[in-house]
Amino acid sequence: MVKAVVGANWGDEGKGKITDMLAKEADIIVRFQGGANAGHTIVNDYGKFALHTLPSGVFYGHTTSIIGNGVALNIPVLFGEIQSVVERGVPKPKILVSDRAQMVMSYHIRFDEYEEERLAGKSFGSTKSGIAPFYSDKYAKIGFQVSELFDEELLQEKAVRICAQKNVLLEHLYHKPLIEPEELLAELHGYRDMIAPYVCDTSAYLCEAIKAGKQILLEGQLGSLKDPDHGIYPMVTSSSTLAAYGAIGAGIAPYEIGKIITVCKAYSSAVGAGAFVSELSGDAAEELRRRGGDGGEYGATTGRPRRVGWFDCVASRYGCRIQGTTDVAFTVLDVLGYLDEIPVCVAYDIDGEITTDFPTTVKLEKAKPVLETMPGWKCDIRGIRSYRELPENCRRYIEFVEEKIGFPITMVSNGPGREDIIYR
Repeated sequence: MVKAVVGANWGDEGKGKITDMLAKEADIIVRFQGGANAGHTIVNDYGKFALHTLPSGVFYGHTTSIIGNGVALNIPVLFGEIQSVVERGVPKPKILVSDRAQMVMSYHIRFDEYEEERLAGKSFGSTKSGIAPFYSDKYAKIGFQVSELFDEELLQEKAVRICAQKNVLLEHLYHKPLIEPEELLAELHGYRDMIAPYVCDTSAYLCEAIKAGKQILLEGQLGSLKDPDHGIYPMVTSSSTLAAYGAIGAGIAPYEIGKIITVCKAYSSAVGAGAFVSELSGDAAEELRRRGGDGGEYGATTGRPRRVGWFDCVASRYGCRIQGTTDVAFTVLDVLGYLDEIPVCVAYDIDGEITTDFPTTVKLEKAKPVLETMPGWKCDIRGIRSYRELPENCRRYIEFVEEKIGFPITMVSNGPGREDIIYR
């Protein structure tokens, strides 16, 4: 059985915790897209961790963690992460890296920084992790694939070719120092030495695992609204954030994905620029941000304060639909316990027209939230393990959201720990 864990919104929905929890029953966990530009925060018996490249199931001794071909692989970041979890008492994880994955090079990170600097006020709010330049190169067919590290002749020829191409931009567009082929080659050799023991044909490995009836978990990064095709373009990421891409990014057949668990927050949050209809400002936003998540709403990778708002039924219904959701995991519900009343965005008002359909960016920029208010439950729900024991207003809130989004909420998370989960 293959299950995918993906986000319904802007990312930061709490996927790390859900993956960590489901990994208990899994044999293999696969990261299938994205890079070290977004993190998953996990709280377990070993402590609190922010992972960026490692799959969120690495804390279990029985699992194998796979970096799929769809990932933007930053080798030094991956190694730093392995080291940091082992140093904190986690048994050394079993890791396999796809021979078809491509590498984030140091120049990708520099180009990301230079472009944000050049765009100034019109920037995309990049995390400067090299992701857009990496995927640009991948699709322009000038990226470095892991398998190429083991062909010295090809590396030498390609290093010269890539430097010539990149140096035109460095000299004439960015006015920055040029790259030398020798430096680039040395970087590639360093990566080869680090990654060599982990490289294999992970697609063939997964094919055999599926035949053997293994439990496989696909872990996505960010959420539906950051997808380059279906998200809030151009304020999106550079690889598909949808469960459908899990088949491509892991190298398995699409019909093998039997369950798509889409993670939704009990309120909204987003990092970076772009339209955000239910966004709060001022003191109300500051209070929600401070109480939010585990230790507040600040990006796991960047530390940037996240933008926060009320739950958005329009965006979440769309986000779940585009993922092909079978189950919704509803997270951080405990955070809302301080509120007397909880507004929910149930529709958008676009130029006087009320709609529950999620529009394209041009129209989204004009949308105003149509809010309905639910009564709060005014107590701490952490520690509750059964749905029946939740306060009535809390259950009403969950059921109201479920009806509006049209997908079953089968898991409710009411705290940061592994055991803080209610199954319905």
